[in-house]
Amino acid sequence: MSPKPLILAIVDGFGIAENNPANAIGLAKTPNIDTFVQEYTALAVQASSEAVGLPLGEMGNSETGHLNIGAGKIVYQDLPRINHAIFDKSFYKNTVLNVAIDTAEKNNGSVHIMGLVSSGGVHSFLDHLYAILDICKKKNAKKVWIHAFLDGRDTPFNSGKEFVRQLSDYIKGSGVGSIASITGRFYAMDRDNHWERIEKVYRAITEGASEYRFGDPIEAIESWYAKKIYDEEIEPTVIEKDGAPIATIQSGDSVLFFNFRPDRARELTHAFVSADFSGFERVKLENIYFVTMAEYEASQPVFVAFPPEEVECPLPCQLAQAGLWQLHIAETEKYAHVTYFLNGGKEGKTENEDDILIPSPRIASYAEKPEMSAYEITARIEEELAKGLYDVVIVNYANPDMVGHTGDLKATIKAVEVVDECLGRLYQLIQPDGCLIITADHGNAEIMFDVQTGHINKQHTALPVPVLIIGEQFKNHDQNRELYQLIPSGVLADVTPTVLKILHIPQPKEMKGTSLV
Repeated sequence: MSPKPLILAIVDGFGIAENNPANAIGLAKTPNIDTFVQEYTALAVQASSEAVGLPLGEMGNSETGHLNIGAGKIVYQDLPRINHAIFDKSFYKNTVLNVAIDTAEKNNGSVHIMGLVSSGGVHSFLDHLYAILDICKKKNAKKVWIHAFLDGRDTPFNSGKEFVRQLSDYIKGSGVGSIASITGRFYAMDRDNHWERIEKVYRAITEGASEYRFGDPIEAIESWYAKKIYDEEIEPTVIEKDGAPIATIQSGDSVLFFNFRPDRARELTHAFVSADFSGFERVKLENIYFVTMAEYEASQPVFVAFPPEEVECPLPCQLAQAGLWQLHIAETEKYAHVTYFLNGGKEGKTENEDDILIPSPRIASYAEKPEMSAYEITARIEEELAKGLYDVVIVNYANPDMVGHTGDLKATIKAVEVVDECLGRLYQLIQPDGCLIITADHGNAEIMFDVQTGHINKQHTALPVPVLIIGEQFKNHDQNRELYQLIPSGVLADVTPTVLKILHIPQPKEMKGTSLV
């Protein structure tokens, strides 16, 4: 018999750390959580970095956390996903990239590779460019040109010369490609409709129109540095030979834009592919095979090498297919997370699902009201469960995260204590034979300042989070067990498989997570 109700409580920003003066969770009086840890199944899971599909070392966030919980599998973000494809060699078999190179050959055209030549890892990654060049070499592509955008924002202001030197060395070693132009990201990666900047780049790489022309890219960069103009602000500069550009993008060519982050890649892409483009007067090139590394906009007529990863039937879908009634509830700050993100990034409700939004207080700082709307949320759950309709409740308590972001230690301690009180009320609602699962999407409140320097920390953390499973069948007494002692034994993607197992719902093959019980 499945427990009813099952309540999944996601406590935002509730991470695990050693007790010290900076740990608001450790400093708070949490009699209910303490009891749950000592009397029931108490586990920890990783909620950051590669464990949730983020780059190595990156702290977790609410969107990623809820996406992984709902999906029941690690949902890789673009950078680690592409890196992993290079590691397992699937990158080199990518259909879109291979067809782009083949199409240029078929059209007797060229392959143009453009993007941010940087190790910043925010918009692009240099290894991705190298991997594309490796495909070109394997396919014996003859006309391969690189339009290098320089960084200077996510990397040191004058590091572009070294990155271009590294690229030049790679080109020399592989025997494939030449750098045809350089430009600063200020021009090539505008996102504020400064179309005059994009126009300069477009004309330089399609017409060779630039007053700045050099025979060598390193020489060009050194010339700009001599003028005290550095990477980001370098104007579109053409590399020439015998007084003419070595290459420009022409009709019939293939263009591979290897930036993976969308926001600063959209405008230049629009200039190439949009039929109703109005940013500036342009000669639209025909029959361009335009590839973007990731999806910049769903409506753009481009080929996407790594389209968004599909989450086929996340937790809400599984519950609906099992015929269970479910309630999703949160306050304004986290409502999208227990609906849209938990549902795999899909809009709309599943069958037998009700969503309730409790307004967040309209105040300047949540430190003024650390309880936020936690009491109202809990009261509404009590009211709804009294109707006897719902089998599953999924609730988010925003307090430790949103109050933690204020940097106010005293207020954050209060926020944690309020949530503990509310969790105690939820515990009463699962009696006698229901189940309460408490977890978090990422850490925050467990590190409020640097204990060495005293500097306030308002950010998320990369620390693990708890998974407490409370119910009659999950009793596991250990009077000495404490929250900070829990050692990670899984990842956030294991939460949904755990829920499904407890509810006796078969886990679909698409879910790669593992039940924690």
